[in-house]
Amino acid sequence: MSSIDVFFQKLYESAVSSHVKDKIEIRSKLKTMLGCFDDQTLVEKTPTLMETKEFSSFHRERWLFHFTADLSAPVYVLTPKNDRNEHPAVLALHGHGYGSREIVGLTDTGEEDNTAIGIHQHFAVQLVKRGMKVFAPEVIGFGDRRLTEDIENENASSCYRMAYHLLMAGKTLAGLRVFEARRVLDTIDTFSDVCKTRLGVMGFSGGGLIAAHTAALDERIRATVLCGFTNTYKQSILTRNHCIDNYVPGAIEVAELPDYIGLIAPRPLFIESGSRDSTFPVKGTESALLRLTEIYENEHAGNQLDSHIFDGVHEVSGKYSYDWMSKKLQK
Repeated sequence: MSSIDVFFQKLYESAVSSHVKDKIEIRSKLKTMLGCFDDQTLVEKTPTLMETKEFSSFHRERWLFHFTADLSAPVYVLTPKNDRNEHPAVLALHGHGYGSREIVGLTDTGEEDNTAIGIHQHFAVQLVKRGMKVFAPEVIGFGDRRLTEDIENENASSCYRMAYHLLMAGKTLAGLRVFEARRVLDTIDTFSDVCKTRLGVMGFSGGGLIAAHTAALDERIRATVLCGFTNTYKQSILTRNHCIDNYVPGAIEVAELPDYIGLIAPRPLFIESGSRDSTFPVKGTESALLRLTEIYENEHAGNQLDSHIFDGVHEVSGKYSYDWMSKKLQK
């Protein structure tokens, strides 16, 4: 280990030594570190329906949701065909890739994807087939919501350029994405066929980061599924080249990643991860699960934490998580 390695190891250890123990304080500091977006002018504008398509067991719509005077996002809304007047609803958050189309069964050009389903496993479709109404927003920085230059140059995302601008303004890309996710929840509340007391969130990879922090800060979320994300800073985020959206200034001075995820307790939480995931290594996932088990047991909610380490890489499994979400939201 070089002297530089030692320096950064000591930096981490020094930060860890100052960790906050109080849950309320961790939540408050997380909100501050993500960056305040209360200065944005919110708009209460009715969402606009852009397209619709029928399938045998559900119908898929694409709406435009309005967040602020400057920010709007296309959101796929998948509704099961059944005899219910109200449905449990799930906010489905994609990870890095070509955007929300990747989880609703479409190719990057908007055609029906009848071939390989990729690492996202079209998980929004899997959820709606289990009776849940699914809202899949285009996360800012991906797909149709990249900066104009990145779209023109066919860059995969606008994560870095957006993050640099936000950091210079004392905000973070993670914070903006969480802010928008909570605005999606506000709009979900306006759909008359949604049971507002049965809301869940499922996110994969970068979408897992958004899902974890959104559920930590917003108690409207009743059940959470995190795929290919749960780990520790020490064993994943600080050991390899991740997207800049994972880096929140000051985060390790307050808590380790499992403690932030643990803010979801005592509400139901399901963790799934591939045993051969090289982005979020399984040893880090196992370390995080040990800490999360401790947190849930301390809140007398050990039976509300479930997990599945499956034989796979950085991908969604869904073998147990889809049915788990359905069960938790049907109660």
